[in-house]
Amino acid sequence: MRVIKAQDIKDAVKAMFISLNCEIGEDITNALKIALDIEESDTAKSVLTQLIDNNEIAKNEQIPLCQDTGMAVLFVEYGDKVVIDGDFDEAINQGVKEAYLEGYLRKSVVDDPVFDRKNTKDNTPAVIHTKIVKGETLRITAGSKGFGSENMSQIKMLSPSASVEGVKAFVLDTVKKAGPNPCPPIVVGVGIGGTFEQAAQLSKRATFRSADSSNADERYAELEKELLDEINSINIGPAGLGGKTTALAVNIEYSPTHIASIPVAVNICCHACRHKSVEI
Repeated sequence: MRVIKAQDIKDAVKAMFISLNCEIGEDITNALKIALDIEESDTAKSVLTQLIDNNEIAKNEQIPLCQDTGMAVLFVEYGDKVVIDGDFDEAINQGVKEAYLEGYLRKSVVDDPVFDRKNTKDNTPAVIHTKIVKGETLRITAGSKGFGSENMSQIKMLSPSASVEGVKAFVLDTVKKAGPNPCPPIVVGVGIGGTFEQAAQLSKRATFRSADSSNADERYAELEKELLDEINSINIGPAGLGGKTTALAVNIEYSPTHIASIPVAVNICCHACRHKSVEI
């Protein structure tokens, strides 16, 4: 067994959230530059150039690249030979709290979703998804999810007869209805299978995947490509002003499901697709 101190988890989480809010990943930077090269619209080129410049300024000056510094979401792969010296959830939430307070990041979490809606003033609690895996390490993938794009996400329980065409139609319809609202160009995470809640979790996990990655299954990789091409033909474009770049990537994750259904969730992320991973 390996002992990991809660303090080390807290420090790692704090560092990740400050960093990811100020420094976009190379995958998104490269995707924006590729999009700039293929765009024909001067307006679309102008928007993409501004996004690239904005991200560079944020990195150089260590200031948030977007005013919505999001809600903290973490996917944790917890080694079965790991023992935490301290409170695991408390360590993660303390790391988030210190990151948002000391990093001067906007606090956007309210304690009650319907009635009081009082700001917690430190962006906690975080949303933590934990999976037990083999090994003696702790791998944490963290992201700040802005809600302009989160609000555009959808889930639907399709019948098996809907087949792949029904899945494609739902994804495309969700993106079309979202229009300019999620601050395109976007990353589209699609979760297929499992149960109602698992499909949603898969779709969120999919947005954390690199924008230049593909599903390991060739069939789903091809579906990702088909959907990306079709989405980018819609002409929503950067900032909703038209162009070939409505989406930077379509990432699909799937899981076995019941014979009576095809659960499909679409989680949309804006161009500020912020995520980092650390292994402790």
